[in-house]
Amino acid sequence: MVAEADSNKAEQSDEWFASAKKIYPMATHGLFRRIKWGLLFVTLGIYYFLPFIRYDRGPNAPNQAVLVDMENARGYFFFIEIWPQEVYYFTGLLIIAAVALFLMNAVAGRIWCGYLCPQTVWTDLFLWVERKIEGDRRERIALDRSPWTASKVSKRASKHFFWLMIAWWTGGAWVLYFNDAPTLVWQLLTFQAPMVAYMWIGILTATTYLLAGFMREQVCIYMCPWPRIQAALTDEKALNVTYRWDRGEPRGSLKENRKLEEQGLPAGDCVDCHQCFHVCPTGVDIRKGLQLDCIQCGLCIDACDNVMEKVGKPKGLIAYDTDENIQRRIEGKEPVYEIVRARTVIYAAVIAVVGAIMLYVFLSRDFADISVLHDRNPVYVTQSDGTIRNGYTVRLSNKRSHPRTFMLHVEGMPAGTKVSAPGVETIFADRPLVEVGADTTREVRIVVTSPVGETMPESTPVTFRITESVMGEVVTTKDFFKAP
Repeated sequence: MVAEADSNKAEQSDEWFASAKKIYPMATHGLFRRIKWGLLFVTLGIYYFLPFIRYDRGPNAPNQAVLVDMENARGYFFFIEIWPQEVYYFTGLLIIAAVALFLMNAVAGRIWCGYLCPQTVWTDLFLWVERKIEGDRRERIALDRSPWTASKVSKRASKHFFWLMIAWWTGGAWVLYFNDAPTLVWQLLTFQAPMVAYMWIGILTATTYLLAGFMREQVCIYMCPWPRIQAALTDEKALNVTYRWDRGEPRGSLKENRKLEEQGLPAGDCVDCHQCFHVCPTGVDIRKGLQLDCIQCGLCIDACDNVMEKVGKPKGLIAYDTDENIQRRIEGKEPVYEIVRARTVIYAAVIAVVGAIMLYVFLSRDFADISVLHDRNPVYVTQSDGTIRNGYTVRLSNKRSHPRTFMLHVEGMPAGTKVSAPGVETIFADRPLVEVGADTTREVRIVVTSPVGETMPESTPVTFRITESVMGEVVTTKDFFKAP
């Protein structure tokens, strides 16, 4: 009985837990494979070489087109310069990115996963290296099963060397976005770079090597949350890579199907060649319907179209389609493709609105800032001549890469009010001229004194206005003048 119980436990264990089977994706060619190659070259080209593009911002400013300057707390993207207090731009970008994913899903399922996801792009590149060195699907399967020989060791060592080089350059390119790229490259080569740069290169090299070289489809199936999210967001109108079973079934070999056709019996176009899931990077048999593992890359469409062309059948047995259209064809109706519908219009409108708000804020933003802190102890001082004095700490910010001079004016006070700035020597008509260095802030002490003989209310709203002396840029903030 004990042995039988142990046997039952073993059977249950085998049912509950199954080790992942290694997938050997086969190479294919066609429209979607060309699209994937094109996007791979464009996206990786941007990622690897963008840090080396120069952009002239004038003196005292970095000339790297895209740079996250941690030391000076700045972000640069060509003519755009972002300060830490403008983090709301990143919030807007995250909203746009999220809604864009929803829009992609509403139009054509997981096209992000199949064409643009970094995991997909780098896995494609690693697979290309693997095929060039070890051969296509059959050769790789045979190599795995063969004993270790000098040839096998050479191929494996070459493959892993190139994988590590790609992974290393991936990590190296990432750190170039945080410092001047040519300078950092030279420092890395001469071992003079900061230790944090080597640390991050090591981390990203390791993660790229493991994720793209070994884990591959496991990342998409188990680690990534997006398949579960998009499954809840999709609807019956979204296009997905679909096996048109109304045309393909009953499937069988080419000879069997031709015999059935000659006898006037039903015969599908699917010749059961298995090419569709041999090319799949996640090992999905698309003929079983839409599955969570499918990344919608379209390679099975290319493989099936190539087979259909060889056997003299129309292409499109596997295509971007909907289950609703399959049912319509069975009923003799024309298929309907509704790309523009309420869901896609709403998503597009959200992207447009958020983008317009960000653009307006960006175009109307100031390159200077002022903040005022009223003295709290004492809030005001009554002087011997009856005048009231209030003290303020004014902080001026200069967001330009060159020094600027600002004229400070206090509005809302009666005529004859005196404004002084201890430590600021240049005064013009009771309006202090404050010089602020490039990309920095400066605090000045401001004393506002009411006119002699003027009775002031308990609280008077005042406006602190700064005017830039050259370009005339004006920035204001509000506070109060306090009295008994």
